[in-house]
Amino acid sequence: MPAPASAPPEASPAATPEALETDTAAVKESQADMGAEETGAPISPRQKSWLVRHFSLLLRRDRQAQKAGQLFSGLLALNVVFLGGAFICSMIFNKVAVTLGDVWILLAALKALSLLWLLYYSVGTTRRPHAVLYRDPHAGPIWVRGSLVLFGGCTVCLSVFRVGYDVSHIQCKSQLELIFPAIEIVFISVQTWVLWKHCKDCVQIQTNFTRCGLMLTLATNLLLWVLAVTNDSMHREIEVELGALMEKFSGNDTCHCLNATVCEVFRKGYVMLYPFSTEYCLICCAVVFVMWKNVGRRLTPNSGTHPRCEAPFHLHGVIFGPLLGLLVLVAGVCVFVLFQIEASGPTIAQQYFTLYYAFYVAVLPAMSLACLAGTAIHGLEERELDTLKNPTRSLDVVLLMGAALGQMGIAYFSIVAIVATRPHELLNRLILAYSLLLILQHIAQNLFIIEGLHRRPLPVGVLPEAKGEADEGPRRGSLLELSQGLRRVSLAYIHSYSHLNWKRRVLKEIALFLILCNITLWMMPAFGIHPEFENGLEKDFYGYQTWFTIVNFGLPLGVFYRMHSVGGLVEVYLGA
Repeated sequence: MPAPASAPPEASPAATPEALETDTAAVKESQADMGAEETGAPISPRQKSWLVRHFSLLLRRDRQAQKAGQLFSGLLALNVVFLGGAFICSMIFNKVAVTLGDVWILLAALKALSLLWLLYYSVGTTRRPHAVLYRDPHAGPIWVRGSLVLFGGCTVCLSVFRVGYDVSHIQCKSQLELIFPAIEIVFISVQTWVLWKHCKDCVQIQTNFTRCGLMLTLATNLLLWVLAVTNDSMHREIEVELGALMEKFSGNDTCHCLNATVCEVFRKGYVMLYPFSTEYCLICCAVVFVMWKNVGRRLTPNSGTHPRCEAPFHLHGVIFGPLLGLLVLVAGVCVFVLFQIEASGPTIAQQYFTLYYAFYVAVLPAMSLACLAGTAIHGLEERELDTLKNPTRSLDVVLLMGAALGQMGIAYFSIVAIVATRPHELLNRLILAYSLLLILQHIAQNLFIIEGLHRRPLPVGVLPEAKGEADEGPRRGSLLELSQGLRRVSLAYIHSYSHLNWKRRVLKEIALFLILCNITLWMMPAFGIHPEFENGLEKDFYGYQTWFTIVNFGLPLGVFYRMHSVGGLVEVYLGA
């Protein structure tokens, strides 16, 4: 009789831990996805097995429905992009069958559909009960929304200049051409307002319809970017190869400007603001993609702790980083002005190319060393990694790695062309050093930014001991004791900042130096300096059309990379 009684206790340890571990994992998984609170007390597997199985089945169905909605909306965007890309490529290779007007008609239809959905989303979907229960604190930081408004406003001004230029040539322009810029002005204005207001939303209703609308908007912005790049390419091709014919056609009476001064203002404004339209489209694509990832997402209570974008921006005694960055900025502005003045003439002297590349060869090593030093300090810090699910941070990493391919691709093509032709000339040596240093700087900066984005930010404020002393101050009766307490708090904070937090101070110095350097390197290609094409070396090696395609697809990505790096470095600075 004792043997049967002792059998169940021997079998239980073999079965119970496995079943208990399975059920506990299922409960924790469901709580993490649904944002539920932890129960704490264990429950017998036999009592909760049916409930867990039923709840897990509902959870799997919800995940399957979410994946199906993402797949369908992604396929919708893919087909729209392929259709628009086919139209644009057909316009480039066969300008007779498919004209620029046909592409404008297709894009106008896509803008109208996206505009209707944006208005419906803002007025209808988000105002329904329980529509937006959660807002992602990491999505849409202030620098992203500020860039969205800045570049959106510049793109609207670009369309206004375009309308003014077409009106000044109304005798040779069709009235239909004036409709497309007007549609673009309305579309950009509404889109900027909606994305500014709702970029943090995690929509819980009409999820499939919202995903499809977001993907349609993303595809429209992507096609606008592709068209802007190809139009810029064709404009520069005409300007370079057919520049000698411009004077001949300028005297044509069938298409002359009504006011030469006004036309020159419109033309200069259009050329100056043209790069901002490409950047605006890329920013909108990034913001819309984050909103698409957040559709149906339920945040846990601790998912929004310590958002970097909410921390105040203070210098905190940082000196050397801003000073060195300002020196780079001033030198970059001088090089930019000199190169622009020289580029306004018929040819560019070789010494200006030498000056341009020498500036880069001096700045890029300093930036690379700063990035490597910052990465080493990140390794020395005793700070935990932020492993919480964050679509915004994941997108930041993907954009940094993807946008870096633009300038890196141009650099690799330049290296091959120089090594295979004339590597011993001074200018070619500078271009070779510039290309190698540019690749190294992109890699080092990506490592530094990605490492900083995955670190948990430290809380902003004074030390707990100092804060406690400050709280005790008002309870003291003497003003002398209060002043002594405040003095101890100040001394404790200064001592902590100057000695204990040297790593944070060095990281802030490095981040500010890199921010100003990236602003300088963003300014040059964004406002028209393209020595990669104008020096003629790679163009002679690869051929005009091939090299022009490489440059015009790589440079916009490089401009976007510098701007996106500034935003990432601001977050690294705030989190240090």
